[in-house]
Amino acid sequence: MSTSKFKTNIKCAGCVATVTPGLNQTAGEGKWEVDLGSPERILTVSSEVSEQQVKEALKKAGYKGERID
Repeated sequence: MSTSKFKTNIKCAGCVATVTPGLNQTAGEGKWEVDLGSPERILTVSSEVSEQQVKEALKKAGYKGERID
């Protein structure tokens, strides 16, 4: 299993709730998390999905992500 990190514009728990359905479908439930305590709002994905798939799931929910690792 690989782990990828993305700097996002997700700002709050409500934002996380918005992206949850798409990320659960793309990466799998329990395979991702957003660190709201970090100024960069780091999304960590522990799943065998591509960078493009994660970005597309975020985009569909109205958010952006740039891979940082």
